[in-house]
Amino acid sequence: MIRMLGKDDIPKALDLAWQVFMEFEAPDYSKEGIRAFRSFLDCEAAIKALTFYGCYVDDELAGMLAMRGDSHICMLFVTGSFHKRGIGRALFDHALENSSAAEITVHSSPYAEGFYGRLGFAKTDVEQVRDGIRFIPMSLRR
Repeated sequence: MIRMLGKDDIPKALDLAWQVFMEFEAPDYSKEGIRAFRSFLDCEAAIKALTFYGCYVDDELAGMLAMRGDSHICMLFVTGSFHKRGIGRALFDHALENSSAAEITVHSSPYAEGFYGRLGFAKTDVEQVRDGIRFIPMSLRR
């Protein structure tokens, strides 16, 4: 089941994002990048500006997606035990259905580049590093 997350659900989604980040992303990041991501998760104003969606499997939050506006994927994380089960794609499809944007953008981590490529995203620039965060700008035209 996928649904928009309410205010009370967001802390759990942020915990999921942090746990998945630490397991799959952090090993390739500098200490500065890890601190920057944690600071982002702790920034109330930044988080308040996002729309969150969650995917539940047997009442357990298995994945989350956060959008800035209706055109930029800010975060998409799926718990490791639920990888390769279509949860990321289902979250993306749900967010896309709720967007009227002609173009969807994402700053993909190197780890997720292949996933976004399979969704139809194309690189718009080379890998970059900002505040220790590694990302590849990508977009999908609808």
